[in-house]
Amino acid sequence: MRKQERYDRIISWFRENRPMAETELHYDNPFQLLVAVMLSAQCTDKRVNMVTPALFADFPTPEALASSSPEVVFEYIKSVSYPNSKARHLVGMARMLLDNFGGQVPDTLEDLTRLPGVGRKTANVIQSVIFNKAAMAVDTHVFRVSHRLGLVSDKCTTPLSVEKELTAHIAPEDIPIAHHWLILHGRYICQARNPQCDKCGLRPMCKSYIRKYKMCQKENGSGQ
Repeated sequence: MRKQERYDRIISWFRENRPMAETELHYDNPFQLLVAVMLSAQCTDKRVNMVTPALFADFPTPEALASSSPEVVFEYIKSVSYPNSKARHLVGMARMLLDNFGGQVPDTLEDLTRLPGVGRKTANVIQSVIFNKAAMAVDTHVFRVSHRLGLVSDKCTTPLSVEKELTAHIAPEDIPIAHHWLILHGRYICQARNPQCDKCGLRPMCKSYIRKYKMCQKENGSGQ
């Protein structure tokens, strides 16, 4: 199967079988999503959603968060991964929003990555989810699923190389939802340690599954 054909068939399958796909982080506005995504680094969305209600209640705006301190914020987020650094980054981010962006979440990669604690992945999530831009955030799920399905080659060894490969083959208008398709597929079906191949409708197109199937056939044949 040629690469673009694989892309087209996989995107078509997702479009037909997963017409609705969105972030599982809870938020009411761009500022809250930015906070939640920053907290979600190397942490589950479920855990983040447990701590953000109290955080958002007491710090609903950049102004409120900027007027606080990392020590205070730490008490709200201490159950997430790396709470000390995230507390510092959150307060620093809020202060920069006020000082440089009028309290508004910016919409470009360059501006977003100026914010403390905001890397390319977080910036791409904000661009995609809030501003519906053709930005592909590559987390561990997207990285794993893209390789297993054969959407990217084994030479794509970094998140940036995977991002570039995906955005080169997926139509710009599909990229925002494709980001969620790949994440959710990796979270619930194509899991790292125990992929649920028997439940996966993408098996006929999955390069990893086809490779394993052919290997099993060869082993069974050679054993007869």
